[in-house]
This record gives sequence, structure tokens and C-alpha cells, in this order.
Amino acid sequence: MKSYRKELWFNTTQRRQYINITPEVLNCLRESGIKEGLVLVNAMHITASVFINDDESGLHQDFEKWLEGLAPEKPHNQYKHNSYEDNADAHLKRSIMGREVVCAITDGKLDFGPWEQIFYGEFDGMRRKRILVKIIGE
Repeated sequence: MKSYRKELWFNTTQRRQYINITPEVLNCLRESGIKEGLVLVNAMHITASVFINDDESGLHQDFEKWLEGLAPEKPHNQYKHNSYEDNADAHLKRSIMGREVVCAITDGKLDFGPWEQIFYGEFDGMRRKRILVKIIGE
């Protein structure tokens, strides 16, 4: 069995942002040479998420509205965590959207449904953050 590991780094331009990272994961898959196996993609920061969904701007706006309704950023003083920082909402949003995805690799391709894409969700951005891509297989 082969193993591959790579860190992908991102600088977001907004506090909250969704980035389609499918092309970067596909590049990692090509670099790995693995044809059959699994890929793990996970956010290495507690205020960010990796998830699978459709790459449709209206849906991304719906995510933003829904998450903001569940864990609004402001007022900052509504959260006990915010006595030190102002990102309690980002921690909660990450809990909802998840930490990672695991995807099957079949015949050298991500074994996805027709609209599935991998996204990095940033909830406390505007600084450098990373994602881990770990691929195992043959």
C-alpha cells in the first residue's frame, strides 16, 4: 500500500468564505499515483471546515444565511468564548459543517456523484490556514 501526504495553504480575503478545492485535491491524487484507495481531506484549523456539496453560488449564500441564523457572529458578547477572541461563532459553524471528508478513489478518479465537489469553508479568515490531504491505496 502507498501513502501520500500534502498540506494545502490558503489565505482567504473575507472572514467567511467557501473555496472549491476539488482541483487541488485532484492534483494531489495525480501526484500520488494511487489508483484505488481513499483520500482524507481535513481542515487543520478549528474554525474551518471541509465538506462536499454542489458548486452553486445560490447554495453558498444559503449556507451563509443558515449558519449565520444558527450562530450569528455579532454581537460578540453573546458568547462566553469571546472574552479572549471574537470567533466563537466560527467554532460553532465548523461543528455544524464538519472537519473532514473521506472519498473513495476508483480507477484514479474521485468516485463522486454528478454534482459533488469538495469545499473549504472558512469561518474566521483573512489569515493563512491549511488543509491536510492524505491518500492511501494502491
